[in-house]
This record gives sequence, C-alpha cells and structure tokens, in this order.
Amino acid sequence: MDLIWEGIVQAVSLVVKGDREILGVTLLSLAVSGSATALSLLLGIPAGAFLALSNFPGRRVVVSLVNTGMGLPPVVVGLFVTIFLWRNGPFGFLQILYTPIAMVIAQCIIATPIIAGLTLAALQQLNPKLRLQILALGASPLQMVWLLLLEAKLPLLAAVMAGFGAVISEIGASMMVGGNILGQTRVLTTATVMETSKGNFGVAIALSLVLLLLVYLVNLILTSAQQRGRAQ
Repeated sequence: MDLIWEGIVQAVSLVVKGDREILGVTLLSLAVSGSATALSLLLGIPAGAFLALSNFPGRRVVVSLVNTGMGLPPVVVGLFVTIFLWRNGPFGFLQILYTPIAMVIAQCIIATPIIAGLTLAALQQLNPKLRLQILALGASPLQMVWLLLLEAKLPLLAAVMAGFGAVISEIGASMMVGGNILGQTRVLTTATVMETSKGNFGVAIALSLVLLLLVYLVNLILTSAQQRGRAQ
C-alpha cells in the first residue's frame, strides 16, 4: 500500500508540474488515436450503412466477419501490419514502420470493424418504413442514407466513443508497429508498460491517470453532444 500511495503522490506531482515528457506522450497519443478514429469513421460508417441497407449474396458472411472484427486482438493486427510494412514486405518501400503513421494504420484497422458493426446495428434498429417514406418524398439514395444516419446519430456517437476507447487503450499493436521510441512513437500505454517494467511506479501511475483523464474528457464531450441530441 505504501508503494501505491507513494506512486500516486509522485504521479500527482508530475501532472501538476506539467512534466514535458508526459505532455509529449499525451499529445502523441491523442494525435495518433484521434487520427485513427477519424479514418475509421470515414471507412466504418459507409461500410456499416451499406451492409444495413443492402441485400446481396454472402451478406451474412460479411456481417459475421465484421462482428468478428469487433473483437479483433490488437496483437494480431500489429503482427500483420508489421509483416506488410517490414522492409521485405509488400509495402516495405514506404518505410513507415516504427512511425506514427504505422500506428495510425494499425489502430484504424482495430477501430473500423467496431464503427461498422455499431453503425450496422444502429441503422437496423430504425423503422423499416422510414426508408420508404424518405424515398417517397423524393429524396435521392444518398440523401436517404444521410437522413437515416442523422436519425441514428445517438447510437452513432456511442460508436465513436467505442472506437476511440478501443484504440487509445490498446498496447499490442502500438508496441509492435511503433517500437515505443522516445519522442517519436511512445504513447501513454506503451510508456506505462515500459515505466512499470523499470520499477518507476510513480511515472507509470501518472501516465495511467493522464490516460484515464484523457479518455474521460473525450467521452464527456461526446456524451454531452449525445445527450443534447436526445433532448432535441
């Protein structure tokens, strides 16, 4: 208990003083995970909408793959992204392994199935007659999809929170494709593991507190927007 208490005291001191290394790691974590979440929204929402509003041979298989992807182990993603980006891999010529770009790619792969699956579920919960009513009023197919997404905006905001939460807290893929390089690819989760292995529990607890605070603030903003939408 003394070790935990001393760690918490040291953590609060580092956070209050605005430790430069912790600040840099925090900003990089936010940049990488924020970019990955944004890309996953661009990919996942259209994919989920397509699966929800279309019917084609093999659709159940594709939906099952998306649902399976929602629980995709980050270390598996990290392994295959590393292989593809390795110097002898198919995309090794890009030379982006052990860079933030590689981390964004890996985290995007993790978050996209989550966004797609929750978008699919959100649109399927809407009244089927709503789609026909929108088309009957003269809306184009794209306008129809947009209006349905607006109707399902509350669960879609929950999808954003789930996607961001999945990538900001993962460590396996980030460690494998980023390498945990100080000042370049070290993020909150990988730094926490490293400091814990070194016995620097104060720094590790400080990083953990910052991570929890960051996740809380992002979810607070999204939850506020969600509840305002519910009130309207």
